[in-house]
Amino acid sequence: MTSPLRVFVAGLGQMGRSHALAYHANPGFEIVGLYNRSEVDLPDELKAYPRVESFDAGLALKPDVVSVNTYTDSHAPFAIAAMEAGAHVFVEKPLAANAEAARAVVDAAKRTGKKLVIGYILRHHPSWIGFIAKARELGPPFVMRMNLNQQSSGPSWHIHKQLMQTTSPLVDCGVHYVDVMCQITDAKPVEVRGMGVRLSSEIAETQVNYGHLQVIFEDGSVGWYEAGWGPMISETAFFVKDVMSPKGSVSIVMDEGAKSDDVDTHTKTARIRVHHSELKADGSFERSDEWFSTEDEPGHQALCDREQAYLLKAIREDIDLTRHMQDAVTSLEIALAAEVSMREGRVVKL
Repeated sequence: MTSPLRVFVAGLGQMGRSHALAYHANPGFEIVGLYNRSEVDLPDELKAYPRVESFDAGLALKPDVVSVNTYTDSHAPFAIAAMEAGAHVFVEKPLAANAEAARAVVDAAKRTGKKLVIGYILRHHPSWIGFIAKARELGPPFVMRMNLNQQSSGPSWHIHKQLMQTTSPLVDCGVHYVDVMCQITDAKPVEVRGMGVRLSSEIAETQVNYGHLQVIFEDGSVGWYEAGWGPMISETAFFVKDVMSPKGSVSIVMDEGAKSDDVDTHTKTARIRVHHSELKADGSFERSDEWFSTEDEPGHQALCDREQAYLLKAIREDIDLTRHMQDAVTSLEIALAAEVSMREGRVVKL
């Protein structure tokens, strides 16, 4: 029997708790320590595990795997320190606070020979995998329209304000959907534009809680993404996931009544609609639209379970993660370029 991998989990917020529950439920892992910089309520399944007072104290436990789910500005230094200490790493997205730091994390993985898996949860979602595949079947050039606006209040708004101290909505969520765009077109991004607005006096004057980016790809494809957080954000058309090409379109259609600050809504697809553009001689459509139900899709915790199962598989089977790591850097570079464009008022060439 192969011994379970010893895991140290750093960061016990919403995502960190979900990943810790995934390790708890997977017999291939054994949690040896939990760390959070402040006191946090834990589910019953995690209360018996030892808590440590610092990240360094967690590394001193000599774990096989370190799971980094802290705020973005600590992702790179924690991930690099863990790999240099001999551990494989799972790190939540975005990989780092800037592109240089992200490349340094990837370099550390290559230098140490340790596995580095980044938390792109949609890559483990069967419905999103299907959405990307159906879009690719249409062929380029693509028009890709995506957003994830979150009308947040109470604890959700508090979390968003905390996140915005280090990461804007455009980067935090945008890397997911820019990554989807890159998978659909598989072409090099060449130009990025961005804009943003500060819609709340509760955040610093240098911060924005609404952002919009546009990206142009080498094959002529274009994409846009918008993200807004806060109590003022509209829930009208808050979840747009739509791809068009000369041959038709593929869209994710959400159920009426879905709530924008529900974490399950962020990954759910409800139904996928495929439209074909072929016309008959009389000008009417050759084919009716196709609808694909995704009602049996996994929820948020099940997706986190799948992510950690993939980490275990990557380590046990020595999977080559070169493309996975490069894709994480590329999507981050696009989102960060949009931030530069927004703040400097210029187009950014990649």
